[in-house]
Amino acid sequence: QVQLVESGGGLLQPGGSLRLSCVASGSIFSIYAMGWYRQAPGKQRELVATINNGGIANYADSVKGRFTISKDNAMSTVYLQMNSLKPEDTAVYYCNAEVLVEAMGEYDYWGQGTQVTVSS
Repeated sequence: QVQLVESGGGLLQPGGSLRLSCVASGSIFSIYAMGWYRQAPGKQRELVATINNGGIANYADSVKGRFTISKDNAMSTVYLQMNSLKPEDTAVYYCNAEVLVEAMGEYDYWGQGTQVTVSS
């Protein structure tokens, strides 16, 4: 099986910064892409940022210029550096991975989520 574990969420004031981390482990042959999604209460889950194994990143317009996604060389860990945070960034942030599982096939996995709250 494959596990994704997020960390780094918390409570902070507008304009602050936070870094989220996601670690992938398990029977992984390779990871095609990883990314971050978020969901606020009563809202749909939305894409925040993704990065593929070639290092190509994509961002939602709402976070472009403020957030940066990055990965380690093995793509076992992905980060989301969040700067200039706004109250509208408040949500549960979920890590996602497109994974080729050993002796199985390609699957889409999700972490349990980490809460980010931005308020005065």
